[in-house]
Amino acid sequence: MPSLSPTMEQGNIVKWLKKEGEAVSAGDSLCEIETDKAVVTLDANDDGILAKIVVEEGAKNIKLGSLIGLMVEEGEDWKHVEIPKDVGAPPPVSKLPPVSKPAVPPQPSPQPQISSPARKEHTEGTPRFRLSPAARNILEKHSLDASQGTATGPRGIFTKEDALKLVELKQMGKITESRPAPTLSASVPPPATGGPSYPRPMIPPVSIPGQPNATGTFTEIPASNIRRVIAKRLTESKSTVPHAYATADCDLGAVLKVRQDLVKDDVKVSVNDFIIRAAAVTLKQMPGVNVSWDGEGPKQLPSVDISVAVATDKGLITPIIKDAAAKGVQEIADSVKVLSKKARDGKLLPEEYQGGSFSISNLGMFGIDEFAAVINPPQACILAVGRFRPVLKLTEDEEGNPQLRQHQLITVTMSSDSRVVDDELATRFLESFKANLENPMRLA
Repeated sequence: MPSLSPTMEQGNIVKWLKKEGEAVSAGDSLCEIETDKAVVTLDANDDGILAKIVVEEGAKNIKLGSLIGLMVEEGEDWKHVEIPKDVGAPPPVSKLPPVSKPAVPPQPSPQPQISSPARKEHTEGTPRFRLSPAARNILEKHSLDASQGTATGPRGIFTKEDALKLVELKQMGKITESRPAPTLSASVPPPATGGPSYPRPMIPPVSIPGQPNATGTFTEIPASNIRRVIAKRLTESKSTVPHAYATADCDLGAVLKVRQDLVKDDVKVSVNDFIIRAAAVTLKQMPGVNVSWDGEGPKQLPSVDISVAVATDKGLITPIIKDAAAKGVQEIADSVKVLSKKARDGKLLPEEYQGGSFSISNLGMFGIDEFAAVINPPQACILAVGRFRPVLKLTEDEEGNPQLRQHQLITVTMSSDSRVVDDELATRFLESFKANLENPMRLA
């Protein structure tokens, strides 16, 4: 399992593109791997034959460096290739495990590597499992014991999936209850008054403040690698980066007129393409905003590379318009269309979403007037763009007479890292951005 992004720690095998025994040339696509950013195709480095697929399609959370397949040179006996002894066995794929006898302690005979950490603690010769909260609730509800199954979680933890497999085996009649069903939840305090107490079943399940939700009160949603990384990075950003916010209204009247003229000439560009171009021009004029924070201090970035937020089924991803200050509006429009499609299809290459010096997130197409976005470290700024809306304003005509005129305004909010872009610099940037956007000739 190779490292296909700077923050990748594990990956999922989405699909094998070659079969065992099939000839492979250098550069051929071997398989599709879901990283923490996207689905990336793994290409072969050498010629040979794919002798053994060690990790099947659908396997998840494969650690970096784990063996996923074996190749041999042409002419070798690929059918009898052996897995190297110094390479650990692959993690289990989510399939029904072999039926095990109830309450049988582990024997001294060798165990497969994937199940060796299943039992971590022992008390008076009886194995004890480290249970996840969800697994404990399921086992108690169905009167089952963890010793009847196998723990497959990290560091020998008996997971929710392990417990559900035991429930399935019980329903098939393969195992029986190991103890009487509990009648009183351990989390229910005894009555304050004297006298006998009678257990009352908690129907429907009741969640207790400060504790995990009771079984039956929620539905667990599997998190993709991309979703986990998004959650991790957003949490780190809000907890470690001092966010400051500045907002400005921009008049789109001139941009809309230019766009209409371009449409007549069959040049298809969006308002967002003008916004990207205006941001790029402004960053070129004010390089002090085109910076990042590397943990020790600010770094001046040599190129204006703008990350554009794109919503996908697996979460938000930010493909990059490289050297945007050197591109015209139409060239930016073409780049956005290509990258957005690749992002939604999960086909972005690492170099197409890694890096960037400034981000833009536009929710105007969803009817949002204004919002504040979370900075994407190590970048220092992100610009949040709302929808453009008609607003009546009192102005003066050429003769100085007051009159009401309709203006098309958008509200933009810049989130900036106060360590490198202070309030004064952020304010000047927004002033210049507004001036550039309201005067499209400056974007030529």
